[in-house]
Amino acid sequence: MTMLASDALSHLIVLDLTRVRAGPTAVRQLADWGAQVIKIEMPEHLDEGEGIGGPREDSDFRNVHRNKRGMTLNLKSSEGVAILKQLVARADVLVENYRPDVKQRLGIDYETLSAINPRLVYGSISGFGQDGPNSLRPGFDQIAQGMGGLMSITGQPGQGPMRVGIPIADLCAGIFCAYGIAMALIEREKSGKGQWVASSLLQAQLFMLDFQGARWLMKGEVPGQAGNNHPTAIPTGVYRTRDGHMNLAVAGHKIWLRFCEAIGATELSRHPDYESNEQRSRHRDALHAEIEQRLREQDTAHWIDRLNDAGIPCGPIYSVDQAFEDPQAQHLGIAQKVDDVAYLGQPVTLSRTPSHVVAHPPALGEHTDAVLREIGYDDAGIEQLRRRGIV
Repeated sequence: MTMLASDALSHLIVLDLTRVRAGPTAVRQLADWGAQVIKIEMPEHLDEGEGIGGPREDSDFRNVHRNKRGMTLNLKSSEGVAILKQLVARADVLVENYRPDVKQRLGIDYETLSAINPRLVYGSISGFGQDGPNSLRPGFDQIAQGMGGLMSITGQPGQGPMRVGIPIADLCAGIFCAYGIAMALIEREKSGKGQWVASSLLQAQLFMLDFQGARWLMKGEVPGQAGNNHPTAIPTGVYRTRDGHMNLAVAGHKIWLRFCEAIGATELSRHPDYESNEQRSRHRDALHAEIEQRLREQDTAHWIDRLNDAGIPCGPIYSVDQAFEDPQAQHLGIAQKVDDVAYLGQPVTLSRTPSHVVAHPPALGEHTDAVLREIGYDDAGIEQLRRRGIV
């Protein structure tokens, strides 16, 4: 790399054994904050093609594997495992997302590796957890969306379950794992000891139910589908204008009164069917029609300006290209270029140690020789490993 992604984690060495999406997402969080990540993959002749679909040049692969170095290592061989253990001895973090039984079979589980390096923080991501009745099942984002309750509250009422348009269980499991790793690293400053950090797609999805999950746990309410309508804050949802659609979030009585005045419908604020949030909820469909009748008199841009001036939360509904072209999105710099390729940058800013995308993903085994030299191998030794298919 020509420069550090950030100074924040530049003192850390991270071993990346992850594949597909949830694991690489966790490691991306560390790499983007400057950790020295070594992505470890099987040699080409042993690769089983279990990564993200598409070639390494595909946007999906690039998005999750930037800011890393890469090496190949045959972990199905005892010599490959021995080399990994040499790397572990000097590493701070290792992240894997094998099925829970695989790491024991390979001899690279937390108990084994922490005996070599007690300061090691070992991150694991699985579909359903490291133990329990479903722990050995293969995990997949959409399966977790279904089993985590999300699909039952997504989509229009009566039209059946609907998945979210991004792999939200994968992404959240990865981000939460990185968060847990950060907590373990902070705690290590006191104890001097590493620990095992584990997350799963199912745990992440259940946690992300948030207030909908709390409605069941605390009040015994089973939420259903509400489409584009907010389940509790009314009127909040998608409304048709003269030239398209817009989002409105009229939450709270004071905002409701300001909203009615802003759209020239003060009579709605005095209507007995709409005088409280409970009444507005009970007469949701009628109220939606009343509001939409007025909004269809003007274009979206007119209402966005007028309602924002009145302090009413609202906004246009963009396609993906329009979202990135919005002046505020461009001002925030979420898209970062390396050469001629634009990447999604981190959504968090630090004043002294910001994150940057500084390097494309490594070619398969691009840094194998350099990494091996760092743990004492010379050219002859590296060539021997290559001839035997260890790297």
